[in-house]
Amino acid sequence: MSQEPELIELRELACTPRTGPGRARLERANALRIAPPGTTRNSEKQLAPGRGHRFQPAGPTTHTWCDLCGDFIWGVVRKGLQCTYCKFTCHYRCRALVCLDCCGPRDLGWEPALERDTNVDGPVEWETPDLSQAEIEQKIKEYNSQINSNLFMSLNKDGSYTGFIKVQLKLVRPVSVPSCKKPPSLQDARRNPGRGPGPGSVRRRTSFYLPKDAVKHLHVLSRTRAQEVIEALLRKFLVVDDPRKFALFERAERHGQVYLRKLPDDEQPLRLRLLAGPSEKTLSFVLKENDSGEVNWDAFSMPELHNFLRILQREEEEHLRQILQKYSCCRQKIQEALHACPLG
Repeated sequence: MSQEPELIELRELACTPRTGPGRARLERANALRIAPPGTTRNSEKQLAPGRGHRFQPAGPTTHTWCDLCGDFIWGVVRKGLQCTYCKFTCHYRCRALVCLDCCGPRDLGWEPALERDTNVDGPVEWETPDLSQAEIEQKIKEYNSQINSNLFMSLNKDGSYTGFIKVQLKLVRPVSVPSCKKPPSLQDARRNPGRGPGPGSVRRRTSFYLPKDAVKHLHVLSRTRAQEVIEALLRKFLVVDDPRKFALFERAERHGQVYLRKLPDDEQPLRLRLLAGPSEKTLSFVLKENDSGEVNWDAFSMPELHNFLRILQREEEEHLRQILQKYSCCRQKIQEALHACPLG
């Protein structure tokens, strides 16, 4: 990867549904049938399973997407598996198909979000005042006067403005790209916004770890949302993972302490950049895995939510069956002990 930051320009992005028709069923089918690239019926030619992983059941707050098949890890009891070293996360059923070697313990990249006052356990207030057109124009002039590069902001005739934001990629888990040699076409990008190539190529995926602290500059509009920034970054890297697997964070240093805030999907990063000024210590953007434990259920389609309810019902029935079987076995052993005891 080139050391020079690469510029990505985001034009006006049309609102499109996050999941295409049949998306949930496609991912489920892929999860059941996916095979490592190059796998054939000849066992001698099959890729060796990934080495070095130490998989453990994922924690109860883990709500994320499988790093192998890309499907959401549904369930409450069986939350999937996660490597304690490289944080590779997958379904139980996908464990045997993992062929990516463990890269060893990785720095999570998280800096402590310390409170301004250790006696206060409340959230930090982030002020984002609404600016008039005259104030925006003045802010842009002040911003441009403070930078020593050509990454200026400019005011448009319609009242919006354009500028550059820098995003640092601090991804711990691997990302997946299509293993096919053919690059995605423009029609594929339109059919699958934010998901890279078309769904047909998702059946063959290649996983790898991105270089630590990769940086990308993006040319965006003032109305470009955080979710659109994430989708643009994934398209640039040809990543086929679900954009909801990732989150854009705001990092700030205040009063000698570091604060991190997960940006909502509809947050406007360039507006935050203008309000904070060009200083990276005052404000910077970081792309991380969306592993905060919070799930935006509104972002899922109705078939996906119904599927989650079915999984919950199956887990509940299985748990109840195990409890009944356990106590039935205990009852039988007690009765056998009573019959075996001699009468006193």
